[in-house]
Amino acid sequence: MLKKLICFGLAVILMCSLVSAELLPGDYVFEDDESLQTIAENGMTLNCRSALLMETSSGKILVEKDIDQKLPIASVTKIMTLLLVMEAIDNGSLKTDDIVTVSENAASMGGSQAFMEPGEQMTVHDMLKAVVVSSANDGAVALGEHLAGSEQAFVQKMNLRAKELGMNNTEFINITGLDNTETHLSTARDVAIMSRELLKHSLIFDYTTIWIDSIRDGKFGLSNTNKLIRFYPGANGLKTGSTSKAKFCISASAKRDNMQLIAVVLAAPSGNERTAVAKQLLDYGFANYAVYIPPEEDLPNVPVKGGKMPFCRVSFDPNDKILVLKGQENKISRSISVAESISAPVDKGQTIGKITYTLDDKVICEKDITALEDIQKVGFADIFKEILSRLM
Repeated sequence: MLKKLICFGLAVILMCSLVSAELLPGDYVFEDDESLQTIAENGMTLNCRSALLMETSSGKILVEKDIDQKLPIASVTKIMTLLLVMEAIDNGSLKTDDIVTVSENAASMGGSQAFMEPGEQMTVHDMLKAVVVSSANDGAVALGEHLAGSEQAFVQKMNLRAKELGMNNTEFINITGLDNTETHLSTARDVAIMSRELLKHSLIFDYTTIWIDSIRDGKFGLSNTNKLIRFYPGANGLKTGSTSKAKFCISASAKRDNMQLIAVVLAAPSGNERTAVAKQLLDYGFANYAVYIPPEEDLPNVPVKGGKMPFCRVSFDPNDKILVLKGQENKISRSISVAESISAPVDKGQTIGKITYTLDDKVICEKDITALEDIQKVGFADIFKEILSRLM
C-alpha cells in the first residue's frame, strides 16, 4: 500500500511539473523529439533547437543556430515583464517599496510560484526577488496587474514594447510563459534583443545575481534556477524557463573585462544540457573576443563664427566600445579630426568632427564628435546692444 502511495505521489509531481512555466531542477530528456539535433559550431556541440551568442555593446551576434525559428520560451517570457517593471521604476511611476496586492487571478497561477494568497500584500522589491530568483508566476502577474490594471492590459504593453524593440517574430499571450496557448512564441534573436534592453537597467543586477534569498521576513526561501550564477565566473543573469512544450530554455548573461555577453538557449533536452550549452557559448565568446574602450580625453573647444558664444564645447560618447578579436584590443590606434571653426547657428548633437579607429592600417570604426550645446546666431539687435554697451 505504501509503495502504491509513493508511486502515485511521484506521478502527481511529474504531471504538475510538466505544465509549469518553470520546471523544478531535473534532467528529464525528450528523446522522441527529432528536432533536437546537435550541430558542430566553432568546435561546440549545441544540443538544443536554437541558440545565440551576442555581445551587448555592439549587438553583434557571434554564434547562431536557427535564431529566427519561432518557439515557446516558457518563463524566459518574464524578461519582458521585468523590462517593463524596470522602465516603470526608472520613470518614477513605480517604486521598489510600493505595496502590491495579490489578486485572485494572480494567486491562481500554477507552475512555479511563491504560493501567494488573494489579498496578500508584498513590496515590489520582494515581488521582484520572487519573480527573478524563483520565477514566481503569481508574482509576475501581480506586478503586471499592479502596473496596467489587468493581465491582458499588461500583455498588450509587452507586445507594444516588443514591436518598438524590433522583436518581429514575438507574440506574447500571457505574462508568465505558461503553456496555455499555441501562439505564445518568440525566437532566440528576439530574446537576445529584450535581454540586451533589460541589461541597460543596472537595478536588475540586484536581483539577477542573487543565489539564495528569502521573502516574508525570511519565512519563504528562494533559490535561483540559473546555476551559472553560482558556478560561472562573471555570470550576472538572466532568466531560465522550462515547460513540456518549450523544454529547457535560458537567457544567460555574463561580464568579464568590460565585455557583456548574452547566451540564449531554446529547447534544450534537459536542465543540465541547457546550462552546458550556455556555458559553451559564453566560454567561446570570452576566449575569442574582447572590447576596446577608448580612453577618456578632453577635446578642445571649437571657435564659433557669428555666434552668441565664441566657442562650442564638443565631446564623443565615452561609453563607446569596439568589439575585436582577442589580443587585438591593444593594437588599435585612433586619430581625431575636428573642424577648425564652425558657423552659427549650432545645434546640440550636431556633428563637429570624427574619431577614426584603425587596426593594422585599416579603418575599423568611425565615431562622431558632436556639439554639447545650442549656440544661436548673432542678430542685428545683439550687434546694436554690443556697440551701445561699448560706447557707454
